Amino acid sequence: MRGVLDTNVFVSAALKLNSTPNIAVFRIAQHETLLKSSATETELLETLARPHLAQVIASNFRSFLSDLLTATETVIIVERISACRDPKDDKFLELAVNGHADLIVTGDRDLLALNPFRNIPIVTPADFVHDVAR
Repeated sequence: MRGVLDTNVFVSAALKLNSTPNIAVFRIAQHETLLKSSATETELLETLARPHLAQVIASNFRSFLSDLLTATETVIIVERISACRDPKDDKFLELAVNGHADLIVTGDRDLLALNPFRNIPIVTPADFVHDVAR
């Protein structure tokens, strides 16, 4: 399975170990092909570098994330998409479509409102974790 994780899932995972987003990130890392684009990776790294976040994120999570991003499949965005009510979230739709993703995992209501997008399910971390557990 090919998956897209929204930045908010990574942030929640980094801040709350053993949380549902944290479990979702680790399950995707272990069992799925995680996709990234230059735009999604840049947003993630810039967000986690914000001083109020950087000081509370454990070094072992940073190390895990570095390894994960190295192993993640980079997708070149050819088809641009303008569909989300928050244009900053279009990059995740572009990644999913261009990368032939099987799902998008997010906590963002603007993306969740589009579920499914071009037959790609958009699910919360809780829905993902619940469905994988079955």
